Amino acid sequence: MTATSPTRAPEGVRKDFPADLSASIAVFLIAMPLSLGIALATGAPLQAGLVAAAVGGIVAGRLGGAPLQVSGPAAGLTVVTAELIQRYGWRTTCAITVLAGVCQLGLAALRTARSALMVSPAIVHGMLAGIGVTIALAQLHIVLGGTPQSSAVANVLGLPAQLADLHPVALGVSALTLVVLLGWPRLPGRAGRALRKLPAPLAAVAAATAFAALAGLSLPRVDLPSWRSHALPEMPEGPVLGLIAAVLTITLVGSVESLLSAVATDKLIASERGTDNRPPRADLNRELRGQGAANIVSGALGGLPITGVAVRSVANVKSGAASRKSSMMHGFWVLLAAFLLVPLLDLIPLATLAALVMAVGVQMVSITHLRSVTRHREALVYGTTIVAVVLGGVLEGVAVGIAVAVALALHRLARTRITLERTADGVHRVRARGQLTFLAVPRLSRVLNQIPHDAHAVVELDGSFMDHAAYETIQDWQQSHLAHGGTLEVTGRSGQAARINGADPATADRTGSPHGADGADGAERAGGGHGAERGHDTRHGEGAHQADRSRRGQHRGTHQCCRPWTPWQNHCDHRATSTRTATSTAATTAAAAAAATDGENGSGDGGSPDVSPAPRRRGAGQLASGISAFQRDTAPHVRDELARLAREGQQPSQLFITCADSRLVTSMITASGPGDLFTVRNVGNLVPLPGAESTDDSVAAAIEYAVDVLKVDSITVCGHSGCGAMQALLSSAPGVAMTPLRRWLRHGLPSLERMGSRHHAWARISGRLPADAVEQLCLTNVVQQLEHLRAHESVARRLADGTLELHGMYFHVGEAQAYLLSEGEDFFDCRVFDTVGQHA
Repeated sequence: MTATSPTRAPEGVRKDFPADLSASIAVFLIAMPLSLGIALATGAPLQAGLVAAAVGGIVAGRLGGAPLQVSGPAAGLTVVTAELIQRYGWRTTCAITVLAGVCQLGLAALRTARSALMVSPAIVHGMLAGIGVTIALAQLHIVLGGTPQSSAVANVLGLPAQLADLHPVALGVSALTLVVLLGWPRLPGRAGRALRKLPAPLAAVAAATAFAALAGLSLPRVDLPSWRSHALPEMPEGPVLGLIAAVLTITLVGSVESLLSAVATDKLIASERGTDNRPPRADLNRELRGQGAANIVSGALGGLPITGVAVRSVANVKSGAASRKSSMMHGFWVLLAAFLLVPLLDLIPLATLAALVMAVGVQMVSITHLRSVTRHREALVYGTTIVAVVLGGVLEGVAVGIAVAVALALHRLARTRITLERTADGVHRVRARGQLTFLAVPRLSRVLNQIPHDAHAVVELDGSFMDHAAYETIQDWQQSHLAHGGTLEVTGRSGQAARINGADPATADRTGSPHGADGADGAERAGGGHGAERGHDTRHGEGAHQADRSRRGQHRGTHQCCRPWTPWQNHCDHRATSTRTATSTAATTAAAAAAATDGENGSGDGGSPDVSPAPRRRGAGQLASGISAFQRDTAPHVRDELARLAREGQQPSQLFITCADSRLVTSMITASGPGDLFTVRNVGNLVPLPGAESTDDSVAAAIEYAVDVLKVDSITVCGHSGCGAMQALLSSAPGVAMTPLRRWLRHGLPSLERMGSRHHAWARISGRLPADAVEQLCLTNVVQQLEHLRAHESVARRLADGTLELHGMYFHVGEAQAYLLSEGEDFFDCRVFDTVGQHA
């Protein structure tokens, strides 16, 4: 659901002007040294960086679709631009920039902006990291007082000679720049807090420039020639295929970087600001159109290629910018400085700009991105892309990264482990882990044919896909095995048995064969309360096993989809009489079928079995029964995964804060497993504000541990329908004696106040109004606790860095339906919880 943004009144525009003005000045102070440094790194005229910064602010700021994104020359295109200048010259590179802008306009007209985001993040982050490594290696030579070589490999090979011929003056100025750049954000005390308002890049360049000027040091400095001699584009000259590749490279890298920056800016705005002062979300196709127009203008005026720049966009948001006017004004300030501050800019040492750009390059190799790709098992793609970009170039590196990503995906699809083991009781167990495709058929057939014809076999299918070739292989072997007197059963990932009792595919499908689905799905279909049928159809000649499995089917009941939790459903106390009768009938039928089968095989006495239900076990007995079921049915299937987690430690992706209500089984409603969620449960899913009276430090400690130590990617606050804590808040009366429960519920009072306030947006479920005041408070409480989360220092810091997301969730117990809190507000200024469907 897309949030709508009302038209801003003129009063609101005037009110936003001071914020936009101050933000534009802050961004301008960052953009000036970075633009000069990037121009230096590419080998372009230094004015080209200033032209690109001005055009990016004015043109892209006015026409783009991300209001608070700031565009200009970016480090991501430095390597590409430097290669083009070396190969074709500067004026042809300007023409290539114009053509790339035209391509971006075409892509925007085709509305393909979202498609650019389909590239694997591992490839994008690897590309940027490779560019950062290349930039850092090149600028290191200038920092040491030398000249960079033509490639990253040449720069590495030339380092020993450069280290043997150091230039102390350039090295000293560069070191001073880096010390100020890295130390400026860490200045302590009140004075440090005041000084930190000046951007660190500007402070570093100003300090090094002042030192070099006052000390009278002799070293290369910025030399801005007259604007009258500024070079403009010319008609491209060179091989046609090479020029096409150059245009496509600028288009691809610039578009992807701009769109990713726009998405990251949106996330930062959502985490930093409330809905009342939040600009509209980015229109990515319009943003791509704005970038194309800016590149056409920049190339035509002799400027560098333009993209959205994350560093300046973050500074813009954090400085309080309210509209696109801040980006446009920053462009005007750059334009004025390019004409009026030339004498001052000529004092800047080139080593200072090189040190600044080198630091930017190093920062492009993000530890956060490395952790993310490692967690998703894409480190190979990430590392290969970095190496390919450094050794071959950006376009070649991206192509290699895509090839490795595709190969890795095919490998994971085709990788199947098929094993055969014989247990002590003579059962032959075949385990197939992974996707069963035609590539695995030879191994599968070889393993199945090793099983003796008259043996009992168990085939365990642990995968999510089986193609027709694999299905026919299993089906043909099944027919042959049963025809020779053997017996078998097929189990899925859940461990639930599914019998295959004949050659007829229709019958096999009905009894749980892997017909067009994995074994787990077949097992679930077979398990829906048909324990008697399963026990009766297939196990010829094994009456004792038959009776035991019937009893296990009776014990598990009819809720096979929730089998891990079935022992805790309290069926005997809470199910209706009709349901109880149906269950009792099913259990009686199962036991009778088992007894009949025993009689047919000569192992029964022919008498009527005792089918009276066993008394319900409570307390420790019920706990022991549940543990026993876990050890028998679940532990064998999770033991390997838990052993891996024990070795590697937990790496959950999410902190999940929810209520202690017994009806909320977090792993069931989120389909998560061991190691996925770091869960905090308390009465009312409350998050106490830091420093609040009666604060429970256990919740704050869990938040700090999850965010700072475990480095979770997101935090979810989950409320639910019929919450007893919310009912208690609504019915609480003043003057009642304080108890531990009442003291704890005081942390929910802000939610009660928010629901009654006219100054806060209400919350509702998509498509309907809240059923009653309790549900309204349950929904409002989720929104309020998310606000409390933002007040925690560790959460606020990660949100500001753009490395953490907050989500709201509501689970309706009676409907078994989950809802997620959407971004923004609807037409009626309500926060909306949207339905999460089966195919989300």
